[in-house]
Amino acid sequence: MKPCLLFLFLLVYLPFSLTAQPRNAHYITNQAPLVAQPYTALPLGAIQPQGWLRKMLEIQRDGLTGHLDSIYAVVCGPSNGWLGGTGDSWERGPYWIDGLVPLAYILNDEKLKAKAQAWMEWSIKHQRPDGYFGPYPFDAKTMQRIPGTQQDVSEDWWPKMVMLKALQQYYTATQDKRVLTLMDKYFRYQLKNLPVNPLGKWTFWAEQRGGDNLQIVYWLYNITKERYLLDLAELIHKQTFDWTTVLTDNTLRKVNPYPDLHCVNVAQGIKEPLIYYQQHPETKYMQAVKEGLSALRDVHGFVNGMYGGDEAMHGNDPTQGSELCSAVEFMYSFESILPITGDVFYADYLEKIAFNVLPTQHDDAYLRKQYFQQVNQVEVTDQPRNFADDRTARLVFGTTTGYPCCVSNMHQGYPKYVQNMWYASADNGLAALVYGASVVKAQVADGQEVVFAEETNYPFEDKIRFRYQTAQKVKFPLHLRIPEWCKNPVITVNGKSQPYQGEKIVILNRSWAQNDVVELQLPMEIRFSQWYERSLGMERGPLVYALKIGEEWKEVKTADYPDTFYEVTATTPWNYGISTKYANADSMKVVVSPTIADYPWNLKNAPISITVKGRRIPLWEKYQNQTARIPYPSYPYLNLGTPLEDLTLIPYGCTTLRIAEFPVVDKHR
Repeated sequence: MKPCLLFLFLLVYLPFSLTAQPRNAHYITNQAPLVAQPYTALPLGAIQPQGWLRKMLEIQRDGLTGHLDSIYAVVCGPSNGWLGGTGDSWERGPYWIDGLVPLAYILNDEKLKAKAQAWMEWSIKHQRPDGYFGPYPFDAKTMQRIPGTQQDVSEDWWPKMVMLKALQQYYTATQDKRVLTLMDKYFRYQLKNLPVNPLGKWTFWAEQRGGDNLQIVYWLYNITKERYLLDLAELIHKQTFDWTTVLTDNTLRKVNPYPDLHCVNVAQGIKEPLIYYQQHPETKYMQAVKEGLSALRDVHGFVNGMYGGDEAMHGNDPTQGSELCSAVEFMYSFESILPITGDVFYADYLEKIAFNVLPTQHDDAYLRKQYFQQVNQVEVTDQPRNFADDRTARLVFGTTTGYPCCVSNMHQGYPKYVQNMWYASADNGLAALVYGASVVKAQVADGQEVVFAEETNYPFEDKIRFRYQTAQKVKFPLHLRIPEWCKNPVITVNGKSQPYQGEKIVILNRSWAQNDVVELQLPMEIRFSQWYERSLGMERGPLVYALKIGEEWKEVKTADYPDTFYEVTATTPWNYGISTKYANADSMKVVVSPTIADYPWNLKNAPISITVKGRRIPLWEKYQNQTARIPYPSYPYLNLGTPLEDLTLIPYGCTTLRIAEFPVVDKHR
């Protein structure tokens, strides 16, 4: 093609090709030149959780999330810099609000809304004329804020990224246009100042977490279509840590020493290539995320989906810790990636963290948390362990124990999971991509508002029923995800079987009438996987299974912390290996309770148990207040001299003490 003809082709066809892609007509979605999203987030509050998911949010309301301003008043109370005080002016206040806002509006709780509103109002009303918002340095003598200075970490770009996320959610719930004004002024401020004061000037956190900033810039562009935002996006990406390279150049596979990367930065940075992909849809950005996740699994990964990162990256021995902040930020990364790609791999991964990692890292009342958790965890005490950072009681269940980021950041986990169960689709339909009991209200087709109820005890049962509850007949497509672990799904509409051709997203496009019922059955088969020292992991459906160990909880008070914390010790043996000779469906017994408790995530209420054969390994003892290294499955363990026993496994999320990566005994040859 001649140069002039090529230019004419690009001038005429390329803009048409970008705008011709189907895009949802009713909600904030990518606008050209950004790639069209297959799925689009619904406004905050459009999805109402039911069953155990609603109970989890109510526990958060009654626990730390609803009361952090009084329980942790020294940081999140009225002295916080984000409320105009002289206290903490960095990430912890915004972290809390980033979880409080979705909780308040999903539960429609006026008290929680009022608490969140105070933080929204201060940010909006105290934005500087130059566009900067948030706390800024204050004079130590007069205790007065000093506008316009560039000498304090409170000017750091990072905590603003967190508050931008909270403001974004607040806008989708309220349509408060002051949010758009604030963001527009702030992003113009960033465009002017980042060349002089780049993301990494004050701390490395902003540089490594620039993807969080980038995605809000794109979100505002999709509303205002201001072209300067695309220029700002390019600048932010350029100044952000090069995750695309790090995820693909074997940095994460490095050992002796492990890569010098912080665990939470990895959880947040993993999404950055795909966030930027929206403006530059190159294959390398798409591939980088999965390659990075593969590297994480191979060198640092655990059966529960997390990775060894007790601050620094730390390999895949199941006694290494994984941080609570890493879990909720990992979830948020998958929630950010899923609507861009429509890839069910990320939905599967999101559920894995939400159903296994998250519920075991806080107590039943949502008043105390573990800073780190271990996959093989047989003692929770204020004692040293082989962590990269082993200070301040990292493993116990406390409030102020561990570094204080997690007690502020943990709150986003369940509310954002709920907010991402349903999406609007590019073909103006609805998509159920992440499962849980819920009711969704959304606009479809030509703008008609419809309601679907999702009735299920998932992930503890394999049946999910979708009931159309709108009196008006409306024709639109309903998208349903088929998890990668499910080989033979069964789909019916009003009792009539639907064809299945192996799709990962099944689309039911029909005219829906009131009380139409779709039933999706996702048979759950037991799966085995190999981990550290050829240990054995076991999964069924989206749940990981772990040895049931008796627990004794003890409240402890020391002079080191203002609040008490809990230690947990074992009352039953833990040093078992699984016999691979009997590790098959025919030799194992699965028992599912006919009723599911409102709160299923503890030893007493565990809804499912699996019986498997195993033996005790007497030589496998404790070392440094945790399990010693997993015995390798070599010849001597064929003749342990201990009897074969029936071991009871329960969902990982129901445990506090557990073995989830088992040594192998009775190796079948």
